[in-house]
Amino acid sequence: MGDARMRLLIAASGTGGHLFPAIATAEQLPDYQIEWLGVPNRLETQLVPSQYRLHTIDVEGIQQRLGLGTVRILTKLALAIFQARQLLKQGQFQGVLTTGGYIAAPAVIAARSLGLPVILHESNAIPGKVTRFLSRWCSVVAIGFEPAAKYLPGVKTIFTGTPVRSQFQVEALDTLPPLDLPIPDNVPLILIVGGSQGAVAVNKLVRQSAAAWFEAGAWVVHQTGSNDPDVESLKHPQYIALPFYDNMARLLHRASLVIARAGAGTVTELAIARKPAVFIPLPTAAEDHQYYNAQVLGAAGAALVFRQPELTPEILTKEVLSLLHSPEELAQMGEKAGAIAVVDSAERLAQLVREIVQ
Repeated sequence: MGDARMRLLIAASGTGGHLFPAIATAEQLPDYQIEWLGVPNRLETQLVPSQYRLHTIDVEGIQQRLGLGTVRILTKLALAIFQARQLLKQGQFQGVLTTGGYIAAPAVIAARSLGLPVILHESNAIPGKVTRFLSRWCSVVAIGFEPAAKYLPGVKTIFTGTPVRSQFQVEALDTLPPLDLPIPDNVPLILIVGGSQGAVAVNKLVRQSAAAWFEAGAWVVHQTGSNDPDVESLKHPQYIALPFYDNMARLLHRASLVIARAGAGTVTELAIARKPAVFIPLPTAAEDHQYYNAQVLGAAGAALVFRQPELTPEILTKEVLSLLHSPEELAQMGEKAGAIAVVDSAERLAQLVREIVQ
């Protein structure tokens, strides 16, 4: 007997911000036969769980300037659409879920050409070009932050929040392995996270600001990423620098305050974990979307948001010290973050798949 389950193709590629929400949603759909569409040599080849068959097609983003490179990219896109269409037909898939990015274009266009339903999830507060271009071709666009709806006029949007890995839920704390870092139990802990690539400018600001935080009794755990040339430049008994850290969820739950970029995944994880934050959005992010992501928590009183060009070490030192000296304010910020978190986002997105792909 063949597998009688509904067949769903998930198109998610490139970064944790695209992959983790898709994986979290897939885990809520055990009754679906799911296969994956990605790009060769990207993160999906490591992250997509082995129970999902991974298909890859070669596709890349179209940059602003038109030229000979554009012709090559468009040729690649046409081939990718053809390959995605063949995969959907031969695999007898009944619908597509995509989390945006380069891979979304061939997946959405191919599905649409076959009359198949498509759900696109947009995690940012300002939808990217791909989402804005493709959204009218989708059955529905699920949005991670409510402000995104106003940038998609005439499109059916449903607010689901952005699914995050289950270990970031406060309820998951007891299931996580203990920290293997020598941090005393009763000290305030500042966690700095620069995103998966690290953030050299943020790292520099932190190192220039940290002395006063140490004096105030705080410990600092600094996830520097792997491309910081000055990674050895600060040494202190209360300072731990790591390029990456596997048990990130446990570390986040332990933190008193988080200083971070404002990718949609990071902002959502902090809200779910009910953590107060200082956001320094990446100034070069497309359409300044990190700033708008950060402002969702900033406007709720759950975070401070600073533009990187205007943020000096003096300002950062002072603002963080002010929060360290006010545990009540930190606690209130954490509560406000939790109040706007969508803790059942993966279930909501999975339910949307069930309603549309049937």
